[in-house]
Formats: sequence, structure tokens, C-alpha cells
Amino acid sequence: MKKLWQKTWRIGLCLLLLVWVFHSIFVNEAREKHKALEKEGEIAFNQLPRTEQWRQGWTVGPGELGRTLTKVPPVHFVISLLFMGSTLFLGVVRWRFALQAQGLNVSWQRITQISFVAHFFNSVLLGSNGGDLMKAWYAVRDAQNKKTNAVLTVVVDRLIGLWAMLLFASAMMIFNTELIARDSWIRPLAGIVVLMMLSGSVILGTAFWGGVSRRWSGARDWLRRLPKGEWLERTLDSCKLFGQSRGFVIKSLATSMLLNTACVAQFIVLARGMNIPVSTTVMFVAVPIVICISALPISPNGLGVREHLFVQMLHVIGVDRTAALSLSLLAYAGSLFWSLIGGLVYLTMKDRKDIVPINLEQTRGA
Repeated sequence: MKKLWQKTWRIGLCLLLLVWVFHSIFVNEAREKHKALEKEGEIAFNQLPRTEQWRQGWTVGPGELGRTLTKVPPVHFVISLLFMGSTLFLGVVRWRFALQAQGLNVSWQRITQISFVAHFFNSVLLGSNGGDLMKAWYAVRDAQNKKTNAVLTVVVDRLIGLWAMLLFASAMMIFNTELIARDSWIRPLAGIVVLMMLSGSVILGTAFWGGVSRRWSGARDWLRRLPKGEWLERTLDSCKLFGQSRGFVIKSLATSMLLNTACVAQFIVLARGMNIPVSTTVMFVAVPIVICISALPISPNGLGVREHLFVQMLHVIGVDRTAALSLSLLAYAGSLFWSLIGGLVYLTMKDRKDIVPINLEQTRGA
């Protein structure tokens, strides 16, 4: 019942946010269209009953949104799909670094296969971590006697990806200090991102390089007395392999920064195709902030939260709300396109329920 409640309220919040975003935009579109009728003697839109405003909004709004979505030229949409696809392949590279750090030598083909399947399940399962659960499931089946290490690579890969995006967003704030300083709506979001980045730095630094047990001699004894204490101790020891692996952090961070750049480029290409008047500098701070905030476990896959944030952030700099929503939806459509590719990969597996174990080179003891 507890799990059911957690899923239910998140789905409910997701739907509520989506309805709120669409409703606000549709009513605004109806208001703008009604202005022409007001000049001909019709009653002002704000004087109409609230139910009539809503009826006109949901009558006029969907058509206006559809016309805005179709404004993007096909070539821009295709290029945006390529940028989105490049983020998936860069994610494959980063996960392989994590696997190698744990002594798991996995072929490029298998990592790519599992990553695409994980992206598919990330879209069809409830919650934002469904794909990670599937990735961990396959990794455990393939890792045989290094199951903890395999699961840890999935967790660390996700944490490094989020931390790198937080670091990326924080760095881009330096070039947008005027925008952040003048707007009371963006400042709190920027503050949350910086706090998340600092917290992530502490967590990863402690996990990779430790130091707690050296300063507090009883830390290990206390850890062993906890429920599943031995498993926690093995996990911490496995985490230190990431810090000891030569060049792992630098290579993973560099790959993540390329991934983040490609992610922002996807939105820039779509914005240019739709003739949305927003500068590249602003996009390099707006997109990472929205992605970081929507990564919080608020709604399934960040739906509703992401759209609301995009509409609000871009509206601050003068972008039409309908255009901002269309930009977010088109970018999400690009993600869904690659999810379909992942679904096809899943369907073409020889045995979807029991993948044939890969050949693992155990370069370190289990």
C-alpha cells in the first residue's frame, strides 16, 4: 500500500501539473484571439464567465499549439534527433568507464544494447528510474559473482551524470548572472541547483576517496552493526575502486560535459527552427537548470515539472508560452523516438527474459 500510494500521488501530481500548464496556455491563447472580437464590440474576455473562458481555451488552444508544433522544419527536427541520439551513445561510453573501473570488461555491443533497452523502459515504466532498474537487472545477470559491483556501476553512472549536469549548470550561471540577479523566479532555482551540486560533490568525494574511517576509527565497526552492514561495507569498498581507477573521474566528467552540450544543442536547434527569440547563452543555463530540477523524484520522468519550468523560465525572457511549451514537447518527442528504437532492440533480443551471459574478464577479484 505504501508503494501504491507513492506511485499514485506522483502520477496525480504529474497529471495536475500537465493540466495546469496546458490549461493556462490554452486560456491565454483564447484571450489573445478574443481581442480581435472585442474591437468589434464583443464583451471583454475577462468579463466572460470563468467556465466560458475555459471552454474557449480548450476549444482554441489545442489547435494553436498544434500549429506551433508544426512550425519546426523537418531538417531541424532531424538534427535535434541526432543530438539526442548522441547523448545516448555518450552515455554508453560513460557507463563503460564505470564497468572497467570495477573490472568488468563488457563489449560495446552489449553495453549499447542494454542502454537502449534501459532508455525504452525509462519511458514506459512509472517513475524516472525504471530504465536504471532494468539496466541493473541485466548487469547483475551478466556479472555473475560481481553482482554488487555491477549494480554499483549503474548507480554511480547516474550520479556522475547528474552531478556533471549540476556542475555544468552552475558554470553556465557565471555567464548569465544578470538574468539570475534580476529575476526573483529564477534565483531560487539557481540556488537549488548550486546546493545540489555541492551536496553531490561531497557524496561522490566521500564515496570515491573516503576518509571517514581514517578520521573516526570506529566507523567501520559501527557500519558492520547496521542491517546489511557487510553488504554496505562491500559497497563502500567497491566505490573506492572508482577513485583508485586511473583517469576514471576525469574521463567520465569530460564525457558528461560533451553529453550536456549535445543535450542543450538539441533545444537550440529546435528553437532556431521555430524562430524562438532566445540567445544561445540563455539556453545553456535554462536547459540544464530545468533538467536538474526535473530530475528530482517529483513526478514520473519529470513530466509536468519539466514543461512547467520551461514555460516559466523562457517566458521570463519574453518567449511566448505556447512556443516554450512546444519546444519542451518537441524535445521530449525526440527522447521518445529513441525510446522506440530501444523498444525495437528489446523486441529483437533472442531471449528478452534471460539474456545470454556475456564473457566477463575478471581483472579484479570478486
